[in-house]
Amino acid sequence: MKPNFEEMTKAELRGYVLQHRDDLNALEALFDRRNSESNAIVFHAPQSKEEEQQQFELFKRLINEREGQGDSVA
Repeated sequence: MKPNFEEMTKAELRGYVLQHRDDLNALEALFDRRNSESNAIVFHAPQSKEEEQQQFELFKRLINEREGQGDSVA
């Protein structure tokens, strides 16, 4: 009998996946949960040097905000 992945905490589900690496349903449940909880920002490959610079500046700003430096003046 398979466990109910929806009832597991994230830590429990992660532990189950680590012990049952061949259980694709568990792995999918873990990925689905990560995606729904994640506030990840995806950067696509830049198509020009200008776009590369824009992404770099955005990336630096996001890092500074996450480190609590968002309001500082450079």
